[in-house]
Amino acid sequence: MKTKQQIDRRHFLRGAGISLALPTLASLAPQQSRSADQQNVPKRLVCVGNSLGYWPDGFFPKVAGKNYQTTQSLKFIDHHREKFTVFSNLDDDSTGGHSGVGTFLSGIKIKEAAGFPEKNMTLDQRAAEHVGSATRYPSIVTGVGEGSDLCWNRSGVRIPPITNPARVFEALFVQADESIRKSQRYRIGQNASIIDALLENARAVKGKLNQADRNKLDQYLTSVRDVEKQLQMSEVWVDQPKPKPTIEPILDTGQSHLECIPLFYQLMALALQTDSTRVTSLETPVRLTLTGLTEMGYHGLSHHGKDPERLKGLAKVEAYLLKHFAGFLNQISDVPAEDGKSLLDHTLVVFGSGMGNGSTHSNKRLPVVMAGGGVQHLGHLISPDRDGSGKIPLSNLWLSALQWFGLEIDRFGKSTGTFSLMNLG
Repeated sequence: MKTKQQIDRRHFLRGAGISLALPTLASLAPQQSRSADQQNVPKRLVCVGNSLGYWPDGFFPKVAGKNYQTTQSLKFIDHHREKFTVFSNLDDDSTGGHSGVGTFLSGIKIKEAAGFPEKNMTLDQRAAEHVGSATRYPSIVTGVGEGSDLCWNRSGVRIPPITNPARVFEALFVQADESIRKSQRYRIGQNASIIDALLENARAVKGKLNQADRNKLDQYLTSVRDVEKQLQMSEVWVDQPKPKPTIEPILDTGQSHLECIPLFYQLMALALQTDSTRVTSLETPVRLTLTGLTEMGYHGLSHHGKDPERLKGLAKVEAYLLKHFAGFLNQISDVPAEDGKSLLDHTLVVFGSGMGNGSTHSNKRLPVVMAGGGVQHLGHLISPDRDGSGKIPLSNLWLSALQWFGLEIDRFGKSTGTFSLMNLG
């Protein structure tokens, strides 16, 4: 439970129009029964979002538990069955069809965002704030085509994905020349100047405040200094050598397409493996096609109306997406971690969509898979039906995921508590 002092401080920061992530305090961290090796292995988070959902009849198993018969979609990752859970009946009561897809990782629609302290901030970006400057990139957001509104920051601004695999390769492995690094140092210096101005203004008003407000101001200044330290660490990264690539350079092919997905997954795995980031995401949009499909494209096929021919085409696209997701799980499960386990065991992977049924534009009963993380997976977990009194918001699962990641928070999005049906401790 949070102390009153912590709550007051967070309220003050928000009321001042400033949002700063609180540092992790070792003295307040819960006691763990884990070994030192386990505690020292950093945790990672991966989010994969699809704009058009997955055909429900081909995605969800018929029975709960671990002994379900695999489905048209899940068969591609079935060899990892002990390391993933598929969830039924989860959503955040969003509506709007395509416009509701962007709530997948936040639980909050754009038009609702102003009423929440962290706006419609998404799961990945909240985790990225927690990482801060511990890695070169707090997060890497990738995507195919125009993106699907997957990632949003605490200001309610969409994070546009990097849609060219060559740009991701450069960010990870190509050292910038001195002129570019000079420009980067300048931008960091400009941010530091803004902080200097904030500190000067704060000191000027301190003498006019009562003791309670002075205490609040001191807390504010402490947070500003934390940001200053992060900026100093960021400057260190400018000249820090990048890791050597273990793959051939990726050529710039311009606009990406569905066939680029394997490259993005490979780069995401390398980004985690080299600790260039601990938070990364991949989003796939609406209007794309895949070689060998009809001119109707993915979007047209998603509006199948149960037509057998369209469902056959849709199955090809979904098989492609699941095959390469399976390949990503294979990649990170083959990478040993510092404690002798695998990278997958220290990476929580979220896979799904803010669209429950593309044919009817429903944002209910979303397809959600959570893999890895070293947690006890449950096979197929059927939550209370959304029409029943015991409905559990999807945001509860995201809150539990963030707590697993190390955040000491008790609310995220529209959460009503942690996801008690699954132990992510």
